Order: sequence, then C-alpha cells, then structure tokens
Amino acid sequence: MRIFVTGASGWIGSAVVPELIGAGHEVTGLARSDASGAALTAAGAKVVRGTVDDLDVLRDAASASDGVIHLAFKHDLAFGGDFPGAAQADRRAADTIGDALAGSDRPFVLAAGLIGLEPGRVATERDKPVLDGSPISMRSATAASVLDLAARGVRSSVVRLAPTCHGDGDNGFMAALVAIARQKGVSGYLGDGTNRWPAAHRLDVARLFRLAVEKAPAGSVLHGAAEEGVAIRDVAEVIGRHLGLPVTSVAPEASADHFAWLAGFLGSDSPASNTLTRELLGWEPVQTGLLADLDEGHYFRAPAAG
Repeated sequence: MRIFVTGASGWIGSAVVPELIGAGHEVTGLARSDASGAALTAAGAKVVRGTVDDLDVLRDAASASDGVIHLAFKHDLAFGGDFPGAAQADRRAADTIGDALAGSDRPFVLAAGLIGLEPGRVATERDKPVLDGSPISMRSATAASVLDLAARGVRSSVVRLAPTCHGDGDNGFMAALVAIARQKGVSGYLGDGTNRWPAAHRLDVARLFRLAVEKAPAGSVLHGAAEEGVAIRDVAEVIGRHLGLPVTSVAPEASADHFAWLAGFLGSDSPASNTLTRELLGWEPVQTGLLADLDEGHYFRAPAAG
C-alpha cells in the first residue's frame, strides 16, 4: 500500500514509518522542516513538505495514497495555552483528509487519546467520550467525525493512545515527571498516588497503527494501551530511586505550583482495556512495560549541557 503519514517524524511517527516500510508498504511522510524531511528520507520514506495547516497539500497527498495515518497534532500550541486552536487545526486537517478519501473504501487511521475517557473505571473500546464543548472534548469530536466517515465509504478507525507511549528518547509525560523531580528535589505524586494511567511502548503502538491501516474494519475504535493501568505512585517510586530523591505526596492545592502544566493530567484515574483491540486485530504487545522501561535508566541520563 501507498500510505500517507502526517506527524511522520514525531515520537510515534518515527516508529510507525519503519514499521510500515518493514511490512512492505510505501510511505510518504508530511515534513514541515528540512530536518524532518531528511529523517524521513533516511528512513526510506518519500517526503511531502508542508504542515497540517496546508490543506491543499493534505488533500493532494491523501488523494494519491491507498490510505492515511494522521498522527500530527500541534502539541506546542496546545501546551502553550491554546488547546482550542490546536484542536481546530486538527479538525480541519481530518475533515480535509476524509473528504479526499470519501467513497474510496480506503483506510483512514486517526490518533486520539485515552486519558479521562471514563475516570475511575476501566474504559473499553465501546465507551464514548462526553462531547460537552470543552477544549479537550474538541479532539474527541474530531475522532467521532472520523468514525462517521465509515458511512461515507471510508475505512476509518481511531487509535486511542495511552497518555504515555514510552521508550528510549521519549520527551513526553514521563520525561517531564523526571525533570520536575530533579527541579523540586522530590519525586511527587498527587493524593495517595493510586490513580492509574494506561501505558504502551511506542514500538507496540507502531505495530497497532500498521495493523489498523491494513485491516481494521470501518468505524473501529482501538486502544493503544499495552498495560491497563500503572499507579502513578509506582512511577514516582521508580523515579525517586533512580534519582536518589524522597518520594512524597503533593496536596491537590499545591499541584499547579509543583507540577505546572502536568498538574491537569497527573491526577487522572484512567485505566483502559485493550481486549477488543487484541481480539479484532490480533495485536499482542511484546515490548517492555512502563516501570521496567523506567528501570532501564534511559530516562535518567544527565541532561545535555548548554
């Protein structure tokens, strides 16, 4: 298949591209910089220059493909304080790709999120997020619109990703927790720390995206969670042990000062099942779990000087 991938040089995309190529697919990746383009070329992919705001570029690349995996999201804009702006850009991009694929029965796989889906209980692929107009739910609304493309002749699917897709080189939530612990001199967690996050190694996630674009039925919801839920206190204890720091609870009223932008996510209790995903696609995660991956030590390398 000729597969167009947005976010192809990002943390997940840079694992998805070689996974696809290794399975015999031809990949074209969207690159917004020379460096991203060079990385894609080195990985064996073709390159289309542009961003998620270049709707004509997205339309043409999607039309020329046998399927699309949409991973790009303006995380810098979202975490810089304009999540609605990032979500709106994502919706425009998804709508453009969907229109280009309509009536073709070609696959369109969208990356979405798991955190906060069903707080306090194990979420399944059958659960639907609340679309209440809040900034976070704007991204869920985009996922719902992609699933609705099944009625327009698109083999659409949504991969809900665990909040931490971990591995060597990760600069996401786990790296942020390590950096905060170094800065504050303690490895913290909120409340009693029993709240759980689903987790998956990015190489397992890359395999799931390949399986989705190859054979997920139209309208499928998939869970990219290899582990149902890892207690945040357990994460904090591994971090504290590696950094030689005390492990302590942070009171909710002090969370914003201690954890900064991460405070709004860290207290979520969002375990998630992957049972239906494994049954549907035969996906079997085989990589290291989150706590074992943390124990491998790569998250604790000394920060680069300068």
